[in-house]
Amino acid sequence: MSTRKRRMSHLGYTPLPGAQIRYIITAGKQIVALTGFGAAAWQTAPRDKFIGWTHDQRKKNLNLITNNARFLILPWVKSKNLASRILSLTARRLPDDWEEKYNIRPVLLESFVQKNLFSGTCYKAANWVNVGQTKGRGKLGPAGKISVPIKDIWLYPLAKKFRLFLKN
Repeated sequence: MSTRKRRMSHLGYTPLPGAQIRYIITAGKQIVALTGFGAAAWQTAPRDKFIGWTHDQRKKNLNLITNNARFLILPWVKSKNLASRILSLTARRLPDDWEEKYNIRPVLLESFVQKNLFSGTCYKAANWVNVGQTKGRGKLGPAGKISVPIKDIWLYPLAKKFRLFLKN
């Protein structure tokens, strides 16, 4: 892999684990952006509080949440409102694609936006809801110690009664 590819995204090149769908966004024949969706984070207190579910409900229904794990507009592309437009279009398309591929229809999208690098403006413009922030310990980090960057947690309901599906 080239150094250029690693530099385009602050996340570098790491494969997404588990279930996933990736989109290549084009304008005409020109690639303008890349996005990837995967499995939801196992546990994040602000999201879980927003949903209002118990540990057992989360364990049973976590597969109904899909994580927008990658989102890159190519650096040379300049187009006003492109990011929020992409988020809106993928939110409309993803449930059908995910259901076709995995036989599960997601009812909620989540994304984690690194606070020291991005403000999440495009998520706000696309009507996602900021429900709080991570504690900075990561999946395997020690409790009470910041070991990864703190991120804002953004959610987007895909169904009007998403809580009913997630708590059922």
